Amino acid sequence: MNVFLIISDTFRYDNLLDDTVMPVRTPQLDAFKKRAVSIQGFHTGSFPTIPHRTDLITGRFNWPWYPWKDLKEKVCLPQVLASTGKYVTQLLCDCPHLFKAGFQKRFHAAQAVRGQEGDLPFLRMNHEIREMMPPEKTRTGKHFMGRTLVDIHSWCNRDWKGEADTFPARTADLACRWLEENHKHEYSFLWVDFFDPHEPWDPPEYMVRRYDPDYEGTAMLHPNYGKASDYTKAELRNLRAHYCAEAELVDRWVGRILQKIDDLRLWENSLVIFTSDHGTSLGEHDRTGKTNINERDDRIWPMYPTNAHIPFLIAGPGLLVDRELDLLAQPVDILPTILDLLDLDVELPGPIHGKSFASHLKGQVIGEHRDLVICSPYLRLREDGQLGGVDTPMMYSKEWGYVPIGLEKMPELYRIREDRCAERNVIQDHRDVAREMHERFLSWLRDLNAPEEALAPYC
Repeated sequence: MNVFLIISDTFRYDNLLDDTVMPVRTPQLDAFKKRAVSIQGFHTGSFPTIPHRTDLITGRFNWPWYPWKDLKEKVCLPQVLASTGKYVTQLLCDCPHLFKAGFQKRFHAAQAVRGQEGDLPFLRMNHEIREMMPPEKTRTGKHFMGRTLVDIHSWCNRDWKGEADTFPARTADLACRWLEENHKHEYSFLWVDFFDPHEPWDPPEYMVRRYDPDYEGTAMLHPNYGKASDYTKAELRNLRAHYCAEAELVDRWVGRILQKIDDLRLWENSLVIFTSDHGTSLGEHDRTGKTNINERDDRIWPMYPTNAHIPFLIAGPGLLVDRELDLLAQPVDILPTILDLLDLDVELPGPIHGKSFASHLKGQVIGEHRDLVICSPYLRLREDGQLGGVDTPMMYSKEWGYVPIGLEKMPELYRIREDRCAERNVIQDHRDVAREMHERFLSWLRDLNAPEEALAPYC
């Protein structure tokens, strides 16, 4: 079978639900869900962008050992498939970080659509770099020519004229062309990586107006990676509207790829997967963005569900159809699951942490896959004993969400089934549960043979 893996960066799980703060229109993925299996308890592992994809492509948790780094692991999914002598492997992306981290070296072929975020493929110094947002309303930090990322992104992509010029459209068009050029080959692994709806959020404004028709201020194109209270209510609503419109744009162009799979009659011999690396905050917990890198915000940012809970949809021959499975699973599980579904008996060049949930997808096994999942960035103590970062892990079971180092540097506990965004800390009433969860957290790390430095912040 073919394997078509589609990743959308910063795509919240609840984009596919109807009861969010500002519901996202996702007709294409809604239709895909009807022919697919959806894993309801899918969560990111290592955070953010490149650590997540390293988990996925290697089947190993990376955050206890490594921060964001180049891809150098022995086990690598496209190379494992290529080792069979049958599979050809292709990476198509507009995520600017994959080539920088060396992902393209692990595929037979790779092509990137350049220019996302701060990526500068072509300078235009004859043209002014305009201020797109007040600096206090966007991500702090100076980049090319001392400007913010949203200013650079707009300047770099100044030829943008219509929807066909947007990155989701261009990346999807590339994927559709690839499918047309390769659909007769029965053993293909295609990885399509959309950077959107990662910020800057610059979809066509007519799409934004469907979510926020009356706003008259400066367009809120980029979160501040800090306090949501830095925005007025109208600005925050407009920021959400830009995110929602960008997510809808991704849905539309993922739909073009799914339509091309249908046109070429590839459903019968292909695994088709849609997932994301993480979500983002749009005002929850008084924060916007996925991580705290704002000079005006000194708070701890745990991996709350708005970041950690991600979609995972898969369709293929022999799998359940139009079903939602209440399983806990993570990106490290994707590699062994794909190998099982392809019925490939290959010897991996190294050990992995992932566990296959292929039997669940076929309806052959009912029950748990994992009893808990942990979502985390790389975190260490500095020499002075203080945390070397402001993003901290969160552990999820079916019922509970546990934060070992919370907003006030104290543990937090949430009833995650009824409090989906983890906004009501109930640790005062459930100290015994928190202690048990903390021990399970440490045991998980020890069972993984994590280095002592990885446990030190929590002991």
